[in-house]
Amino acid sequence: MELKDKMIASFMAFEEKIDSHSELHEVRSQAIKNFENKGFPTKKEEAWKYTSLNAVLKNDFSVFPKKENSIEFKDVKKYFLHEIDTYKVVFIDGVFSSFLSSTTHDGLDVCLMASALTKPKYKMVIDMYFNQIASKEESLTTLNTAFALEGAYINIPKSTVVEKPIEIIYFSTGNEAALMVQPRNLIIVGENAHVQIVERHQSLNENPVLTNSVTEIFAQKRAIVDYYKVQNDVQTANLIDNTYIAQKQESRVSVHTFSFGGNITRNNLNFYHQGERIDSTLKGITIIGDKQHVDHYTLVQHATPNCESHQNYKTILDGQSTGVFNGKIFVEKEAQKTDAFQQNNNILLSDKATINAKPQLEIFADDVKCSHGCTIGQLDDNAMFYMQQRGIPKKEAKALLMYAFTSEVTSSVKIPELKAKIARIIADKLGVNMGFDL
Repeated sequence: MELKDKMIASFMAFEEKIDSHSELHEVRSQAIKNFENKGFPTKKEEAWKYTSLNAVLKNDFSVFPKKENSIEFKDVKKYFLHEIDTYKVVFIDGVFSSFLSSTTHDGLDVCLMASALTKPKYKMVIDMYFNQIASKEESLTTLNTAFALEGAYINIPKSTVVEKPIEIIYFSTGNEAALMVQPRNLIIVGENAHVQIVERHQSLNENPVLTNSVTEIFAQKRAIVDYYKVQNDVQTANLIDNTYIAQKQESRVSVHTFSFGGNITRNNLNFYHQGERIDSTLKGITIIGDKQHVDHYTLVQHATPNCESHQNYKTILDGQSTGVFNGKIFVEKEAQKTDAFQQNNNILLSDKATINAKPQLEIFADDVKCSHGCTIGQLDDNAMFYMQQRGIPKKEAKALLMYAFTSEVTSSVKIPELKAKIARIIADKLGVNMGFDL
């Protein structure tokens, strides 16, 4: 049975297993119909022109884990920000782990999506926000909506500054021969509130995993959201990440995406402006090799005046790896005084590495400042020669140049412990010990 048919057949069993109210039943039923009509995306679609899922979809993925699995904290400690205290929402093979989690309802909600979707006290919030900005047409988003249950529910009240970061972590144990999981996150940040969130998906062995994740983020007036995605999985893991962000007046949202591991990683990042004087920041670092594939697909929809967006993606490719950057800035007629910037810089370390870059601007306003740029090249031979002449070995000189290439992105990480962790991952990917605090 093909995976598409398996998903459609599994939907019946899924709906029988859960207790959902009628409104959500209708949302799910419509979503699975939309998926049935469209199926999994193919390279015939312009948005997926450079990324094929054919090899991934040949796996016989289990849709529901056959048993609950447990993990000892000492075995996964390195994947957490263990140096500092954080709120944690942790899932093992798609199932919530109360042992590894640290949730709260004390002045804010950091808890389970399953609770929010099924308990009456959350109904008003769910009706207002759930599935409001997630695409009703994109097939993998609709598939996730049909099976939406487990994930993180975060609701930050008005004027609340969350004192410690929130970690959302999904572990795959590999106890299934092949597993597909579909986490759904809903994050609401109230007026004048501020939160920092770190998201990570991590496989613990080499069995194939397909994660189809959807996150909806609502930033109210003057809210500040710093969101970090750490993608450093094993090379049999596949991640499709759809993130939708709606921003109200004077809100500031930044999303940093660090893509280092995995087989195929696809990041769909969509920003929607719903007020004036909004600031949106999209930054990313990709360092991959072998036959890894990372695809960044971004959209910033400027619909209101006096707003800014800044995109900066850095990519280093080795081996037979493939990188894709497909970034789109859309400026509507009403969005006068827009300031939008998009930059994509790429370094190819191998003749067999490939980059496909497609920066796009669609502008219908006449009083704007918009620009985009893309570079593809190799390391500077003159800089390499200069450093080697001063006693720096070739390997370390090469690593220093590549780290300097990424520093414009890492320097804007606002959690010191996360910045240090990212620096260590980069040094490991580059195969060197820098010997100083990065």
